[in-house]
Amino acid sequence: MSVKSFKVGQVTVGDPQLAIIAGPCMAESPQICQDVAGRVQELCQAHGFGYIFKASFDKANRSSVKTDRGAGIEAGLEIIQQTAARFGVPSTTDVHLPEQANIVAQAVDLLQVPAFLCRQSDLLEACARTGKPVNVKKGQFLAPHDTKNIVDKLRAYDANGVMLTERGTTFGYNMLIVDMPGLETMRSFGAPVCFDATHSAQRPGALGDSTGGARESIPAMVRAALAVGIDALFLEVHPDPANARSDAATQWPLNRAAELFDQIAAVRSTWAPRN
Repeated sequence: MSVKSFKVGQVTVGDPQLAIIAGPCMAESPQICQDVAGRVQELCQAHGFGYIFKASFDKANRSSVKTDRGAGIEAGLEIIQQTAARFGVPSTTDVHLPEQANIVAQAVDLLQVPAFLCRQSDLLEACARTGKPVNVKKGQFLAPHDTKNIVDKLRAYDANGVMLTERGTTFGYNMLIVDMPGLETMRSFGAPVCFDATHSAQRPGALGDSTGGARESIPAMVRAALAVGIDALFLEVHPDPANARSDAATQWPLNRAAELFDQIAAVRSTWAPRN
């Protein structure tokens, strides 16, 4: 089945041009968001990639009640909007509840459904009915072929663009693995496919009250996913990952972004998926 491309602002997803979805995990501050967005935009322009800025206003599934959840919907969306406007790029963020969908849709160009919520029909419908395209992260508990049901639901709800994101599969306790051939299975349902490299490097709950990870595995997984063939690549990037307020173990250091983008460009130049 051919992939149905769609627009996110000025970026076409499902086009031979690779789309990069990148930003800090959390909208911690305007400065951090702008530092990341500015540098990533430069790298995307240098390599001919489309760029969509991402950040979360609420980390609703934190391991511990004691950990920071973020700026909240009002302040968080304002930071995301300001950042996207400053650099003239489209943006995306998560929607956690059906009643948030219309609010978030007024602020960003692409709605994202978190992995743990990927089968929630009311949430999927609310996002689809906004008229904005929807990116659904595949739950860590789903097989690649199960994502056909997600695509079918969103199309039944008249979604204006559907994308699926692979972010790892549970493999025993505190461990994720990535089924790379599964990317082709997911793409066979006619929706563009994104690979979330940084969350795929997580070790859920490995630190007891927080999630650990293996940051150094990210480049290898990125190269593998690009070699299989993806439409978009999702990366969380931070100026100081060790002091990030969420996902400190897996956000990619901003000062190492150039070397990672060189690898992305090198592999992408050898193979890109075709409709």
